[in-house]
Amino acid sequence: MAEKFQPAYLNLLESGELKQRVAQAHARLSDCDVCAHACNIDRRAGKLGNCRTGERARVSSHGPHMGEEDPLRGTRGSGTIFMTRCNLRCQYCQNHDISQTDSGYEVEPDDLAAIMLELQKRGCHNINFVSPSHVVPQIMAGVLVAAQAGLRIPLVYNTGGYDSLTTLKLLDGIVDIYMPDMKYADPALAERYSKIKDYPQANQAAVREMHRQVGDLQLDGSGVATRGLLIRHLILPDNLAGTDQIIKFLAEEISNTTYLNLMDQYRPAYRAHHYPELTRRITQAEFDAAVKMAREVGLTRLDKRRAFILSF
Repeated sequence: MAEKFQPAYLNLLESGELKQRVAQAHARLSDCDVCAHACNIDRRAGKLGNCRTGERARVSSHGPHMGEEDPLRGTRGSGTIFMTRCNLRCQYCQNHDISQTDSGYEVEPDDLAAIMLELQKRGCHNINFVSPSHVVPQIMAGVLVAAQAGLRIPLVYNTGGYDSLTTLKLLDGIVDIYMPDMKYADPALAERYSKIKDYPQANQAAVREMHRQVGDLQLDGSGVATRGLLIRHLILPDNLAGTDQIIKFLAEEISNTTYLNLMDQYRPAYRAHHYPELTRRITQAEFDAAVKMAREVGLTRLDKRRAFILSF
């Protein structure tokens, strides 16, 4: 008989360490190094850094999401909570109305916990925090309240991939499923398109730490994820994202059984029209080449749900 799943954070709740971690994380807002920017400003005093977010997190929207990867959405949806703002400045962001504005509403830990418990009650397979990197202390505080009140489903950390190693270590034993983007292999292009020069270095270090904590993606008998690492990579036109290098990194330095979603849905959005090389969608041939590269280096756990791709 299979052992009943228990999310990682319950062990820390029972030992009392979850409460201690929440206090440690919140204290870091006073000289903020919560994400990889390390702005070192006092968010508890109302100062704003790169994320333009103070002491309280903001939620843009929440609900069951049937558009996520199959292991997350299952049959009842992934319980997504879209956090307002982001620590990236992606010039082609398809969610720029959320990531680059103050949409939504401020939440206290009790409010965030109530959202989690509502999503669990609605049958969602997990709680999926979208763009959490800049509001980890606030999320942790909400998880503490929710876990005390009966939250029992996995937590998904759905990140743009520019994360602090110190913060990730605070999340060790709290997050069940890490789902980072790996956006770029070239620092010059990372700076050009997302305004972050050291993105590849920070991103690769973060992915290593995430895999150390949770390992490869694990599925239950129904094919729903319970723990592990799931990588997203958005293919850009003309291999601008360095897809070949990212695939090689995953196969050689993380695991050849990494679950990888090679995403084909790039479309020009937001400020992409300022960059001539980003003003078209990818072709079927570009997508097929990326899949072939992944298979050639031994990555076979590729997400199978694909969107329609325009041909040129």
